[in-house]
Amino acid sequence: MQAIKMYSTGTCPYCIRAKQILKAKGVTEIEEIRVDLDPAQRATMMQMTGRRTVPQIFIGGTHVGGHDDLVALDQRGGLDPLLAGGA
Repeated sequence: MQAIKMYSTGTCPYCIRAKQILKAKGVTEIEEIRVDLDPAQRATMMQMTGRRTVPQIFIGGTHVGGHDDLVALDQRGGLDPLLAGGA
């Protein structure tokens, strides 16, 4: 399983839902970077993604995007292969 990194905040409902989706897919570990606790991380996230909103999800070296992007990827059948290490 690929490493998962998620930029999030503690109160973001989309972050919570994205974590639930990933856990339902068998993900047991998510590196969560809380931009509400470390504002400098938001600047890093924005530089990497060009986006300001959370969540911003990375699976392996692939930037998936936010919650809606994660759901769309799953609906297209692309999430399981990406989690497994393919594309």
